[in-house]
Amino acid sequence: MSKPDYPVTPAVRFLRAHGIAFEPHLYAYEERGGTAHSAACLGVDEHSVVKTIVLQNDKKQGLIVLMHGDKQISTRNLARQLGMKHIEPAAPQQAAKWTGYLVGGTSPFGTKMPLPVFVERSIRDLEIIYINGGKRGFLVAVAPAALDSLNPQDVEVAV
Repeated sequence: MSKPDYPVTPAVRFLRAHGIAFEPHLYAYEERGGTAHSAACLGVDEHSVVKTIVLQNDKKQGLIVLMHGDKQISTRNLARQLGMKHIEPAAPQQAAKWTGYLVGGTSPFGTKMPLPVFVERSIRDLEIIYINGGKRGFLVAVAPAALDSLNPQDVEVAV
């Protein structure tokens, strides 16, 4: 078996172990380029690029929210929907500790610690999504149904 021409990350191992079909996409990572840069490199709509955001609640417990690349998360609405007092972004070091990934390369698949996953409901309406494959400059194209392997809860918190 020949070596794949893309990184074999914990996310890739997770996708393979769960029998989830994916198409790897490498691009030139740019610090602070975000989803606008990755979408431009791949020639796809930024709305279909899904970012993985690691947050923490008032009890310092981690959670992941999957959001369209061209949208932001209303942490106030998220806290309200989840019955929590406060939700804020996790510090990059804490996010890396929970997920095993560097910021800019965070995938919801194959995280070091199991974290609850919340997905913006409208992501499920897309035909295909481009989501981080576990390394900066590496996205995988999957059907939105692939997210079901994470047992996510749907939310509506996009702004």
